[in-house]
Amino acid sequence: MTVRTFGAALADQAALVALVTLAAHTVGTAVVSSTAPGPGTIAALVGLVLVRALATWREMDLSHDLAYRVLAELRVRVFDGLARSAPARIGGRRSGDLASAALGDVEALEFFYAHAVAQLVASGVVFGGGAVVLAALDPWLLLAVLPVAGLLVLAPVLESRGRAVRGARTREAAADLSAEAVETVDGLRELLAFGALEARRERLRAHGRRLGEAQRAEQAWEADASALRDLLVVAAVVGVVLAAAHTVAGAWAPAAMALALGVLAPVADSAAALGQAGGLRAAAARVGAAVRAPAGAPAPAMPRALPDGPLGIRLRGVRFDYGGAPVLDGVDLAVRPGETLALVGASGAGKSTCAHLVARFWDPAAGAVELVPRTGDPVDVREVAEPELRGAVAVVGQDAPLFHGTLAENLRLAAPEADAATLARATRIAGVDRIAEGLPDGYDSAVGERGTTLSGGQRARIALARALMTEPRVLVLDETTANLDAEGDAAVSAALAAGPRTRTTLLIAHRPSTIRRADRIAVLAAGRVVQVGTWPELTEEGGAFSHVLTR
Repeated sequence: MTVRTFGAALADQAALVALVTLAAHTVGTAVVSSTAPGPGTIAALVGLVLVRALATWREMDLSHDLAYRVLAELRVRVFDGLARSAPARIGGRRSGDLASAALGDVEALEFFYAHAVAQLVASGVVFGGGAVVLAALDPWLLLAVLPVAGLLVLAPVLESRGRAVRGARTREAAADLSAEAVETVDGLRELLAFGALEARRERLRAHGRRLGEAQRAEQAWEADASALRDLLVVAAVVGVVLAAAHTVAGAWAPAAMALALGVLAPVADSAAALGQAGGLRAAAARVGAAVRAPAGAPAPAMPRALPDGPLGIRLRGVRFDYGGAPVLDGVDLAVRPGETLALVGASGAGKSTCAHLVARFWDPAAGAVELVPRTGDPVDVREVAEPELRGAVAVVGQDAPLFHGTLAENLRLAAPEADAATLARATRIAGVDRIAEGLPDGYDSAVGERGTTLSGGQRARIALARALMTEPRVLVLDETTANLDAEGDAAVSAALAAGPRTRTTLLIAHRPSTIRRADRIAVLAAGRVVQVGTWPELTEEGGAFSHVLTR
């Protein structure tokens, strides 16, 4: 594809140079010799016009086809990079900023791939060939063109740093405006409820003005650069005319001038494209950073297969931080296969961090997180291939998002090939079957983006059912039932307890009625597990557990 694009660009530019040169010679012959062009000349001119038209169409078709193919691949690679590095690398970044990198920055590179790559190479070849012809006709013609061509090419290089700075300012302003717009749309109900919409509008106006200023600065510089290129071309015209007037006689004088300026025109166009491409360095850098983003949890070099049967969980001396003070500082915790263990602690104690480490969203700074069979050796989650780990361990958070689509599509997201029996079992356990009964189209009802047509409790049930669709051997519930009322919490807990005793459940909760249904309870404080026992044992013992319950 690249070679064909270059071939079309070369044919396009070469045909243009040949056309203007032959046309100038024809006019010069008619003026000097009062001779009309012959049939061969007319046929050649018509042929060059057709070749030029066909080559232009073909070059545009191929270059844009190539550009959009590259952009399609880049979008996938950016998404893969974000997925590979999530959540460690994208934690704290705004969704609008990520969308700007995945869409806007990639789209901005279309100009480079469609209008710069093949054209730059073709312009160099055409200019090189034309320079040889000019040197053969008269070295003074080449001397009149060569310095201007050098300055045209050198100018974008000299101003590249300034263009990069202005391009970075524009891309940053566009990303900030995108982030503000996304957050405004997501929080529109809250903004209306608290009368904060006008203040938010002013923020959007400010970001819009900032983007407009950055874009105007870029365009003003481009206008100045374009004027400079035009001045250089005019200087070349004057030089060529002077050189041709003293060295080339007769009908070849117009042809020589047309040839000299014809080979210079693609260089000027390429210089303009190269200059505009310089402003895309910030977009290219953002895209490149996303594509090359390191994995938050690197794939194992030699994956180990998980043994069959129930799997327990064991954290051994786990230490972890988010770049500051340690969140976990030597956690030791064991959940036996088939057991339900409640992990409790004050807000910020690191309970969700433990859940994310079990799912291997991150890797611990020290220690190990292991899946432990009833018999046999434990397996470090870092040694398990991601598809197998995702099939064995399911995590359901308090705010598990739903996607725009139907209820059935959201449920089957985790297990597209699951049969009807699996769907019915998962929805019955989570109580989603009753939700479907109350919707106008049942499982085919649209739930809206982020499940906006549903209540928080309904979204929690659907998220739980979605996880159960995978039939995980380890289920981690991170405040999943927090949005349910007491009756709903009790119903879900009873349904989970009635499920297979082979499934291990790590339950993170604050509600005492939820905690006491667990087989055992572990208390997390100061980055360590400070108490482990049953509800009767810990309530009698007091200490950190009593402090958690009374908060």
